[in-house]
Amino acid sequence: MTYAHENLDSWGALIGGSPALEPTPAAAGGGKLAGMSYAVKDVYDIQGHIAGAGCPDWRRTHGPAARTAPAVRQLLQDGAQLVGLAHTDELMFSLNGENEHYGTPINPKAHGRIPGGSSSGSAVAVAGGLADFALGTDTAGSIRIPASYCGIYGFRPTHGAVSLEGVIPLAPSFDTVGWMANDAPTLFRVGQSLLAGAAPTRRSFTRLLLPEDAWQLADIPCREQLAALIPRLDGLLDRREPIMLAENGLQQWLTSFRTVQGFEIWQTHGPWIEQYQPKLGSQTAARFAWTRTVTEEAYREHLLQLEGIRQTLRSLLGGDTLLMLPTAPGVAPLCGLSGEQMEPRRVSTMQLTCIAGLGGLPQITLPWAVQDGIPLGLSVIAGPGQDLQLLAWVQEWSERIGIA
Repeated sequence: MTYAHENLDSWGALIGGSPALEPTPAAAGGGKLAGMSYAVKDVYDIQGHIAGAGCPDWRRTHGPAARTAPAVRQLLQDGAQLVGLAHTDELMFSLNGENEHYGTPINPKAHGRIPGGSSSGSAVAVAGGLADFALGTDTAGSIRIPASYCGIYGFRPTHGAVSLEGVIPLAPSFDTVGWMANDAPTLFRVGQSLLAGAAPTRRSFTRLLLPEDAWQLADIPCREQLAALIPRLDGLLDRREPIMLAENGLQQWLTSFRTVQGFEIWQTHGPWIEQYQPKLGSQTAARFAWTRTVTEEAYREHLLQLEGIRQTLRSLLGGDTLLMLPTAPGVAPLCGLSGEQMEPRRVSTMQLTCIAGLGGLPQITLPWAVQDGIPLGLSVIAGPGQDLQLLAWVQEWSERIGIA
């Protein structure tokens, strides 16, 4: 592998001077992604480079990677060119995109508003036209939320469908590789590369479920704009039905999600924090301090609840049913709000994003609506292993209704 040019940009998405890898010699004559460029969130191993995870002390205490992560390598083998490494929220533990060490990438579709995190740089690189697509990661919404806020497509696959080897972990029960693009065909082509071992089923989606408890979490203007898209599904599905998804409320689902996530985060990064005492941003430090308090007893209790929720979701969706909901409660919040100001929005956002996380399910966010010119994301969730089928279905839907 050879290094290409250094990358600097006006959106603050890419890390200046980061290595970029050219397509592998095997793909020089073509490949399903030939001629396409991509950026990679700075949590993936790139041979000879230190993945920084948005934290100066992490970069200081780690050495360069011996090999490139398989997901990155697969894209190279299929002909894509890596043009830069993208900024991330500190240790991937935020949904805002604001990093106290490196600043906030500018949201190209909503200036003055946050880009969303933690795959903030990846989203901005795509939305700003710096790359055809970008890799990120998604644990609690870190692909879906920045994609929604920046007005692009974002995809979180079935948990475990794409290798996480060579990717800095956060909470292994929920961590996934994810990707973003400006159009549905590109998102699908990347899926064909990264999900090469999974063949799409021949079974078509026939039923759409609209979870009223999820829709009620959205701001009224957001809800109205997104709901206006639903009638355009006529002819693509046999029927659609309103349901109540969480019998005891999505807040209880979120409690289980956050408890399991929090315990695993401390198990993953706690030893490093205790050894090196890194200087973390104030909001990141507060979240890590909380994870330290999650007991193993609470973790095991909520892990059992998680398994019950997972079975409920998978039984509900099967192989022919889709779940449609707002990706986020509304448009991207303004930059610079305090943690206290952001907390209510963070909670309602995670009640939406925890659904696919708890189920280990594939979810795609679609940039098909705006509110006063600011992007809104509409999400579709499918059953486990229906990744390529979902990506193909969205591409067909976008073509039928004339949306890129």
